[in-house]
Amino acid sequence: MHYHPSSSFGNAIIAAFAMLGAVLPGPACAQIFGTVDSNGAIVLTNVRGKPGLKVIVAGEPPGEPGARRRSRKSSGGADSPLYADVIDEASRSFRVQPELLRAVIDIESGYNPKAVSDKGALGLMQLMPDTAARFSHGDMFNPRDNVLAGARYLRFLLDLFKDDVELALAAYNAGENAVIRAGYRVPSLPETRLYVPRVLARYKQLLASS
Repeated sequence: MHYHPSSSFGNAIIAAFAMLGAVLPGPACAQIFGTVDSNGAIVLTNVRGKPGLKVIVAGEPPGEPGARRRSRKSSGGADSPLYADVIDEASRSFRVQPELLRAVIDIESGYNPKAVSDKGALGLMQLMPDTAARFSHGDMFNPRDNVLAGARYLRFLLDLFKDDVELALAAYNAGENAVIRAGYRVPSLPETRLYVPRVLARYKQLLASS
């Protein structure tokens, strides 16, 4: 029998960032460190140097994704209008918030439609070829095809995990079976435990500025 969390880690991290923003001096994009502990709790702080903590927000929108390294420089930014129409279309078509799509794109590829990771993930939303084939017959280097496929995959994951955003993001990074095997929790993969807070932090920033 699988454990289904009663509340979303995504809501927790958004609330935590709101509290940090209220008590910390400086801009909303001040450097923040964080991790997910062994019990699945998200830990956030502005104090550097504590063991196990990694940079989640680095003063500006992060340029290097937590989960995958990009093979090319980015071609845009999180506020770039370049793909606004594509993101809006994907948001409407698959009922995924545009801010969530933008957060994934920003962390995954930095808005570079030609990005290729060291694991072979492709395009703006860094879809693995097998995943792309499940959700699209398009060209993953075509921004529209890629974002629509990524949004369709996110909608599938949100449905699978009952709109639990952080579990959907964990599955986006590690695969849905890894989340299920972990008992419907964020898997204890270092890459995934860094990736999820980074995307959620960016998502919170975009929601706050929308």
